[in-house]
Amino acid sequence: MKKIAILVSLVLIGSCKKVQKTEVEKTNTEETTPKADEWTYLFDGTSTEGWRAYNGETLPPGWTIKDSTLTFDTELGLEQDYKGGTDILYGAEEFDNFELYLEWKLPEGGNSGIFYHVKEGYKGPPVVSPEYQLIDDENYAKIHDLTEYNSQFGAEHPELLQDWQRTGADYAMHVADDSQKELNPVGEWNSSKIVFTPEKVEHWLNGKKLLEFEPWSEEWNQKKNSGKWDEAPDYGKFKKGFIALQDHSSPIWFRNIKIKRL
Repeated sequence: MKKIAILVSLVLIGSCKKVQKTEVEKTNTEETTPKADEWTYLFDGTSTEGWRAYNGETLPPGWTIKDSTLTFDTELGLEQDYKGGTDILYGAEEFDNFELYLEWKLPEGGNSGIFYHVKEGYKGPPVVSPEYQLIDDENYAKIHDLTEYNSQFGAEHPELLQDWQRTGADYAMHVADDSQKELNPVGEWNSSKIVFTPEKVEHWLNGKKLLEFEPWSEEWNQKKNSGKWDEAPDYGKFKKGFIALQDHSSPIWFRNIKIKRL
């Protein structure tokens, strides 16, 4: 009887271990298989892995990690001297429908942007990719000379920052609703969110929705064909691509960059 009892105990212990192992394997599989609605960090404050220059293989000079932020460490340049920068993209994966969240801050007179559906092989992301505009709404026109650039588009007051150039706008396409805008002062953190689906696109700032539009609609095409993109025939046509950040001769700080598929 004692031998039978010992044998039964060993069988039970083995069964428990097998069940436990199966549960562990199941848990590990679940943890390593991302779900459609789970967040993926593109930058978590510890590594620039996956980031590189647009049309490049490595991260360009100036882009670095400082105090757990993804930083473009440079002196502020003037708009009238701007010849194009070295934008960076997260090249590990392309995204189609998504919700992108990040936090950012600018210095006085600063300028940058967030691009999506980015494709390489062009002069830069702006000619092919929609842009969520980031800029110092209050001080940019006081510091930079915008007259020559804005005069190209028939601006009534080209010396001023145009509504389609202001923070939260879908650059040169859709204007942000200033009545909903709560933009923190320069040097303070802001949060932005972009939601993209074929049915609608949303731009959010500090928890408030600034705009919404339907991509590739008749209205969208009218805006695209209004003159600004005459020399950029592929602007906005791609339905999948990289996420990119703009170097516009301005210091810029990003943190908590994350995305989830929709």
